[in-house]
Amino acid sequence: MAKFSRLLIVEDTPSLARTYQAHLRHEFETIDIVDTGAQALQAVAAEVPSCILLDLKLPDADGLDLLAQWARDGIAAPIIVITANGAMSVAVDAMRRGAADFVVKPTTAERLKVTVRNAVDSFQLKKVVQTYEASVDRSDFCGIVGRSLIMQGIYKSIEAAAPSRASVFITGETGTGKELAARAVHELSPRRNARFVALNCGAIPKDLIESEIFGHVKGAFTGATSDRAGAAELANGGTLFLDELGEMPIDLQPKLLRFLQSGEYSKVGESKLQRADIRIIAATNRNPLEAVRQGRLREDLYYRLHVIPVELPPLRERGADVLLLAERFLQRFGQQEGKAFSGFARDAEEWLVSHAWPGNVRELENLVQQIVVLQPGGEIDRTMLPRIMPSQPTRSVSPVLAMPANDLSVPAEPEYGVEPLWLTEKKAIERAIALCRGNIVAAAKQLEINPSTIYRKKAAWEQTPENQHS
Repeated sequence: MAKFSRLLIVEDTPSLARTYQAHLRHEFETIDIVDTGAQALQAVAAEVPSCILLDLKLPDADGLDLLAQWARDGIAAPIIVITANGAMSVAVDAMRRGAADFVVKPTTAERLKVTVRNAVDSFQLKKVVQTYEASVDRSDFCGIVGRSLIMQGIYKSIEAAAPSRASVFITGETGTGKELAARAVHELSPRRNARFVALNCGAIPKDLIESEIFGHVKGAFTGATSDRAGAAELANGGTLFLDELGEMPIDLQPKLLRFLQSGEYSKVGESKLQRADIRIIAATNRNPLEAVRQGRLREDLYYRLHVIPVELPPLRERGADVLLLAERFLQRFGQQEGKAFSGFARDAEEWLVSHAWPGNVRELENLVQQIVVLQPGGEIDRTMLPRIMPSQPTRSVSPVLAMPANDLSVPAEPEYGVEPLWLTEKKAIERAIALCRGNIVAAAKQLEINPSTIYRKKAAWEQTPENQHS
């Protein structure tokens, strides 16, 4: 097993320092020992080691202060702190300040070797990833923003799928950008000059979805006052994107399957067959196999569409993409509002990265737009962000605002001030839909309103954004 280059042991008890040295002599080519904080700073300044083993209690310094100093100096090395038994809170504090791991005195040779090797291996792998990500120039791919390795894999999958005629099946949580991915497939395909038509199967009333897909003729049903082209006709030669496929009524799915197999369909109220050459891209925010098992999605339809799978990761798994997206949104909305923002302060960045983002990119976009509208400009710090409690999707369907712990009699208010009632209503509905994984019927049930109310309000927001409160 290859040795690491250099270990620095910072320990003021000579017997312990020699013990650690003996345990790790086969892991490193060179092991240096210092017994004061001043010597540790000097040794690291002269040459950054492969690993630092740091006792937190030194005669002239606190190990936490050394951690902070090395962080300010940008010292890139895994640091393992040594703490006495019972001082776990200090070890946790050290981890928060940048330590890679900790060991508790007394420790065994095997435990020490495993901890050190894991920390150094992980650190070196992280450096490789960061180097690769820095060399990747694709932070914007067909409108999709992201530089992380996991998104680079998504880009490659889309590029590979685009030239084909095969159906693409996109999965991912609500707000992860499934329609953006579908549009990217279309824009990179030979069908790019034809239309891309998107239908959200969960946002269309059950009795209208067949007409939306295949069209209808005048008099086909109440309200059909004229002939109307459906998505299949509009997307002829191009791409039809069926979002939230699992919400499509089960009795309509055989008709869609026949259309996919033959390319033929008939409008509602008409027996005449028409043909269309379209590529189908389907998407869902649920587990499609679970929908098949539950009888909500036909198995033959699933396998007909699930030819090229693309799984979009949740925002919480995309690392620094959160900050990249937040900066892009801040710039875009700042320009729209005519305001100048310089970016996010460190405490705001830490909050953005640590938040779970149950609504994913869409939630982040809405939050940044809200900040831009309510703040005059400049740098965004933590006090300008809403105090949202950690999301509990199984317990709550609306934003929960933190209340002062010492004054439970005062209703909680967001730190950014009072907002219009229509905006609070809009956010509550959108959060409910997100937490119910796009299922509008389930969201309406949780909100104790009729699903038609949500459809009506969503239509009003989309058609007349300046009158969203109507």
